[in-house]
Amino acid sequence: MLGFSEERFMSVLNGAVANIEKINQVADVISQKGFKNLYLVGSGGTYATIAPLAYLLSTHSTIDYYHEIAAEVACTQPKKINQETIMITSSLTGTTQETIAAVDYAKQQGATTIAFVGNAATPLGELADYTIDNDADNDTLVEELQLQFFALGARLMKNNGEFPVYEQFIETLKTMPATLLDVRRQNDEKARQFAEKHKDTEFHMFVGAGNTYGAAYEYAMCVLEEMQWIATKSIHAAEFFHGTIEMTNKSMSFVLLKGEDKTRPLVNRVEKFVNKYSEVVTVFDTAAFDLPGVAATMREYVAPMVMATALERVSAHLEQVRNHSLDVRRYYRTVEY
Repeated sequence: MLGFSEERFMSVLNGAVANIEKINQVADVISQKGFKNLYLVGSGGTYATIAPLAYLLSTHSTIDYYHEIAAEVACTQPKKINQETIMITSSLTGTTQETIAAVDYAKQQGATTIAFVGNAATPLGELADYTIDNDADNDTLVEELQLQFFALGARLMKNNGEFPVYEQFIETLKTMPATLLDVRRQNDEKARQFAEKHKDTEFHMFVGAGNTYGAAYEYAMCVLEEMQWIATKSIHAAEFFHGTIEMTNKSMSFVLLKGEDKTRPLVNRVEKFVNKYSEVVTVFDTAAFDLPGVAATMREYVAPMVMATALERVSAHLEQVRNHSLDVRRYYRTVEY
């Protein structure tokens, strides 16, 4: 496949699977010690990437959690972060300043911090109480982080007497490297067609809900805007009819991201409406992919990883047809701000 190393992909995802044992050990120590709340914190893409864990906790657990942007945590210094808090965060480079500042504040309050990084020998890796590292890159970051986030969240729920499908879920996560590789193959042609059609499109509306809303947020901001300089708005399907509806016209590009959880009807409602008033509607639906070895009851949980890996093929083809490298930045980590 274009711009893609299958060997590298499998190495990174298998590395995430190999970390499950370490993740379990960390979760068990934390659970035995006891905690009052979780803070799921990130910056940009990592804030979006941890969103499916927030959704999983919301729908399957009584554990109190907060899903927050790192810079805002560092700025507002929430009073609920204390010695009974577990902060979970990530940074591929381990150098994201806002994330480091949030972790630093949490540690000052006595909180326990867990960081997922590409290399433990980095500022964030060395600051956190528990560091879980896995050699990754932007091409594989979302899937490998979500696999590990899910493993951690599921273990904490299990230890809390919840999530009875834990064992099956973990076994499913272990099969995801090969499954996600197959998803990339399945979506490659559709991704190519989308890139060809939209190489000159100046604005998109990305719509999602439930555990795929994070994908809409992340892809709009961190890929199309940051990496391709294409203006894009991410919209939660539940809010579409409370404002964004008035932006609908026949030439507006809508990209709908459909998962398989209880919020799917929210995206279906948007889909029905925009197909009536727009001539430029694309749907990426995790239900459309064959997932050999993934039980029907497990599909809703792994949908965020499926969506992320499918959209990566769009990135690769956009990079080629637009002759715009995914690695080029005008401002991000390039100038002072």
